[in-house]
Amino acid sequence: MMIVSSILHYSRLFPEKPALITDVGTTITYGQLVSNIGRACFFLQSKGVLPGSNVLLSATKEPEFVFFYLATHLLKGRAVIVDPESNKQRLDYIINKVDPVLILGFDKDLVSLYHQFEGARDEVDVEALATGINGEDICDILFTTGTTGAPKGVLLTQNNILNATININTFIGTDEDDLEVLALPLCHSFGLGRLRCVLSMGATLVLLGSFANLKHFFECLKTYKATGFGMVPSVWNYIKRLSGDRITQYASHLRYIEIGSAPMDVEDKRYLCKLFPDTRICMHYGLTEASRSSFIEFHRDCLHLDSIGLPSPNVQVKFFSGDGRMLPFGEEGELCIAGKHVMRSYLLKDDNQNAFYGDYFRTGDWGMMDENGFLYLLGRKKELINTGGKKVAPIEVESCINQMDGVLDCICIGIPDPNKILGEVIKCFVKPENGASFLNAASIKEHVRKELESYKVPFYVEFVEELPITKSGKKQRLLLQ
Repeated sequence: MMIVSSILHYSRLFPEKPALITDVGTTITYGQLVSNIGRACFFLQSKGVLPGSNVLLSATKEPEFVFFYLATHLLKGRAVIVDPESNKQRLDYIINKVDPVLILGFDKDLVSLYHQFEGARDEVDVEALATGINGEDICDILFTTGTTGAPKGVLLTQNNILNATININTFIGTDEDDLEVLALPLCHSFGLGRLRCVLSMGATLVLLGSFANLKHFFECLKTYKATGFGMVPSVWNYIKRLSGDRITQYASHLRYIEIGSAPMDVEDKRYLCKLFPDTRICMHYGLTEASRSSFIEFHRDCLHLDSIGLPSPNVQVKFFSGDGRMLPFGEEGELCIAGKHVMRSYLLKDDNQNAFYGDYFRTGDWGMMDENGFLYLLGRKKELINTGGKKVAPIEVESCINQMDGVLDCICIGIPDPNKILGEVIKCFVKPENGASFLNAASIKEHVRKELESYKVPFYVEFVEELPITKSGKKQRLLLQ
């Protein structure tokens, strides 16, 4: 059963149940959702959308985006999801690569476009369209954030997004009784995945603009007695800094929290366990190409909080050497993933070179699996620092420094050894809190020296006002090299 087919199923079971609730409190039932998807199909057909057509969609946090997105799937088109705040260079790049038959949401907002065809509700047989969907049809084209080069177009089939959804829901346990507040952007795999997970189970989703207005976010948790939400680690730091532990007021009805897209310090994981003793706190590791490929549940896996958990349900994870040999437990190598959720291919032929070892997608992340099956990340293969023949994972040093008072965040990279002895040395860029004048390079080096091996102590420390970090929380280390 495809995602749209699941929505149709629930619209027949309980047509009056809320499917979507907007930022201003407007409710759209499952019956209304299907009707609106049909209306969007009529509009897209009138604009020449055919099977295989690329439709570029601005991923605004509005119901109209959901209508157009799912209608594109029903018409066997390909939804090209784009950040509404994309700069002209990125937008032009994507348009040039996909040559869309239709662009929705940039020159005219989706709401205005949608309400041009109010009377078309009965023009399309949504049920008939759903029966024609093939699992191998490409339905989504998502572009990577381009942290290590030009963005890559990821081709995802109906089966890819269905199996990813099944894997996530199997682990987290989302069901039809849930109500989730979604403040994550829909232009990234995390937020878009939450949309699919909730609607595919007949649950209710509150579309919240963002986490910027914490008061409004808390009001939504309280008003709707939300059972779940998702966030990235930087959002947790924002919540903690501005509101302390106020969020615990809603712990009694929060059944799950999903975290992802970037690493989180172990101390923060322990703190969340303390604040939410009865909530499933699930953190995933994944990529646009292989959504949510591993999960850790903080309470259950409390002895392994420095790991990224175990492979997700129905997912196989192995580590490979540089020459493509599968490695045993305990040996460091490239993390590679197989499963029905893994993308078919990249959009451009050249991007597919060396993307797989057989059926296993090569993530570019370096790490290992222990004897209990827990997965550990050391960093991006291209970002590992080789100092005196010893490999240093930037995230280990960053995590150590981030524990210091006065440090908001930092990024570590390898640069050529000025003495030409060690090959590379560590340079750390530190973003301090306002007023943290007590921080200096010497105190940071001394802290690392006490916590880690001597070869992991930064050679240089530079204080900066901002760090290159994507909206989804990924650190763009290579931009600093």
